Amino acid sequence: MVSKIFEFIPTMTKYTFLLCCLFLFLISIFGCQSQPYKQGEILYNNFCANCHMEDGSGLKGNIPPLAGADYVKENPLATACITRKGMAGELMVNGANYNQPMPAITELSEFEITNVINYINHAWGNDYGVVKLKDVRAELSDCP
Repeated sequence: MVSKIFEFIPTMTKYTFLLCCLFLFLISIFGCQSQPYKQGEILYNNFCANCHMEDGSGLKGNIPPLAGADYVKENPLATACITRKGMAGELMVNGANYNQPMPAITELSEFEITNVINYINHAWGNDYGVVKLKDVRAELSDCP
């Protein structure tokens, strides 16, 4: 059937149509996969980068890093509660103690917190897996 449709289209138009389809296909594959956590990156830059820095390096001795952070890798869902409720008290990250309070970010939805965590889990060389919305939702309902 498709070949019958193409019989009536001039040759140049066929090639233009096929090139356009190929171009759209390639954009959909490579354009979407190059930054799968774009919303998380935007939210991170708006809410987290002030303290944790754009490169996730933190502020030595005061604000813990997120890039290469053992705490983030070992406690991916705990970061949901820290994001929503804030945190006071000591926290050990990569063998260093941090005791700077983190303010709560109450304006982020469960979905947005999930996106931020997934961005952090894949940014700056981190390869910490993916957290699911349902797991973040459950964690947030159990926050102290």
